[in-house]
Amino acid sequence: MDEDKFTVENINLLSKEISENSIITYEELPQYDLFLSQVIDYLNDKFEADNYTNNIVQNYIKSEVISKPEDSKKRGYTKLHLAQLVLLSYMRPILTSEEIKKVFRLAFNEINDRDDDIISWENAYKIFSDMQKESLDDFIKNKFCDKEKLEKIIDVLDLKESDKERISVFLVVMTLVSQASAIKKLVQKIVKDYET
Repeated sequence: MDEDKFTVENINLLSKEISENSIITYEELPQYDLFLSQVIDYLNDKFEADNYTNNIVQNYIKSEVISKPEDSKKRGYTKLHLAQLVLLSYMRPILTSEEIKKVFRLAFNEINDRDDDIISWENAYKIFSDMQKESLDDFIKNKFCDKEKLEKIIDVLDLKESDKERISVFLVVMTLVSQASAIKKLVQKIVKDYET
C-alpha cells in the first residue's frame, strides 16, 4: 500500500472487501460427506493460518466442542461438521475451548444431540455469514451490536420466549467474534501492504 493511498477511504474500501470476502457461504460448503483427512485439507486450504491437524479436530470432538462424526460411516464428517469447524475457526483466536463450548451450548445445548438444538446449525452459520459480511462496516459506524438487527433475527427464528435471551447472548457473542475476526484480517492486510 503506497503512503498516498493510505487514507481513511481506502481503509474503508479494504475493510468492506475483507468483510464481504472472508466467509464461506453455507451453500459453498461441500455437499458430500468427507473423511477426516479431507476435512483437514479443506480447513487448511480455507484457513491458512490455523494449521489444522487430525489431533486438533479429534480433541475438539473428544472434549465435546464439536459433534462426533457419524457412526459406522467411513465418510463420517458432514456439512454440519464443516459448519461447526468453520465457526470454530473464527472463534479460536478469541475464545478458549471452554468458552466456545459455552457459546455453542447457548444455541445447541448438548453438542451431540440435534433434537435439543434451539436453532439449527445451518441457521447459525447463515446468520454468522451475514454478520461477517457487515462486521467491519458496523464496527466503523460504532455499532458493536445492532439491537434492531438482532431483534429481527430473533423474530425470524420464531423462538420460544424462554429461549430468546440465550439466543440473544449467542448472537451478541457471534457478532463480536465476526467483528474481531474482520478487524484482525484488516490489520494484517494493512501491516502486510504498507511499506515503510
